[in-house]
Amino acid sequence: MTYQSTRLRLAEISLGDLDAIHHLHSFPEVDEFNTLGIPSSIDETKEYLTPLIQAQKVTPRKSYFWKIELLEASAFIGIAGMTLSSDKFKRGEIYYKLLPNYWGKGYATEIGRLLIRVGFNDFNLHRIEAGVATENVKSISVLEKIGMAREGLHRKILPIRGEWKDNYHYAIVEGDLKDN
Repeated sequence: MTYQSTRLRLAEISLGDLDAIHHLHSFPEVDEFNTLGIPSSIDETKEYLTPLIQAQKVTPRKSYFWKIELLEASAFIGIAGMTLSSDKFKRGEIYYKLLPNYWGKGYATEIGRLLIRVGFNDFNLHRIEAGVATENVKSISVLEKIGMAREGLHRKILPIRGEWKDNYHYAIVEGDLKDN
């Protein structure tokens, strides 16, 4: 299951991506708003990755985890994912992480738009959601650029480095963006 935008490709992850994903999660800047924490070893990253790969075989499928690659170079630049609700609610939650060298180049916005397009067009969702730490101003900006609206605050919900942090809740519903 592969998807493309102008400059990026989403491709299903495999154990062959273990080193790249471990490298991504090892950056303190990436970890700043991450509830996983920096992995202590590649084995810890493998423990995290294995169920995500196994979920590719589950029917009906409820979770998707992709590597993000630059189209022109097939270079790994991050990860993205979507978790689906039961069919009745037609809802999905998106997330993404990029290597710091690729921040500030419009890739997060591009991947966010692609995730929304895939959610509405390919998964037939009615609603797409995202959570973001209230202090993560860069991701807040991305979510607002891609047309998501802030709907609320979840107080003290994110366990980050021994502290409970607040989280904004964002969403977009089908029809909000006519050009997606």
